[in-house]
Amino acid sequence: MTHEPRLRAAAADARYLLERGYGREQVLTLVGNHYNLDRAQRELLRRGVYGPSQAATRRERLLQPRDLAGTTVGIDGHNVLITIESALKGRRLVLADDGLVRDIAGQGRHHRPGPTILEAARLMVRYLVAQQVLEAQVWLDAPLTKSGELAAELRRILAQEGLAGDAQAVPVPERHLKRHRGPVATSDSALIDAVAWPVDLAGLVIRSLQPPPHLEML
Repeated sequence: MTHEPRLRAAAADARYLLERGYGREQVLTLVGNHYNLDRAQRELLRRGVYGPSQAATRRERLLQPRDLAGTTVGIDGHNVLITIESALKGRRLVLADDGLVRDIAGQGRHHRPGPTILEAARLMVRYLVAQQVLEAQVWLDAPLTKSGELAAELRRILAQEGLAGDAQAVPVPERHLKRHRGPVATSDSALIDAVAWPVDLAGLVIRSLQPPPHLEML
């Protein structure tokens, strides 16, 4: 098998098993080992493949750009910004089965903010302004490097672009986002399933780029 057919076959097997209730970690390990996938391929599978029923339910729940007008959007800061940053840096992106755009960089706690994430922040804020969003509340992961400085830069960008709101570095952003009464921007699967109005803000911003980055599909 060539690289692409092997990965697509692995994705098909994973969907089959996930739809039948097998545990996600068990499935990803089993299929990854069976098809001898490398690290990047396994990450594409992890970030992109879900059981068809679960994926369809998530796609149906995602808000559209027109739904954001007049709302206060709660934003999973690092999650959204790192995904947009990955697009700007030409990293691999996957359009997942559940309709969300995700990166496979796996930055997490190793992320170091720089000029590109500020560019991502400005693009994000300008997109929200264009959608006539009333306010943005951004929560960043305080344990990540220079999250306080990034929050300060975000507050400056919000003010410069004329969008009301705030940015804070907090220990657990998910706690604030689960309590937020309005659209919640994230690609975190557990958070999407826990909130009433999920929106793939990173995906919307990335699709608005010209030219739009390539999105891999499995």
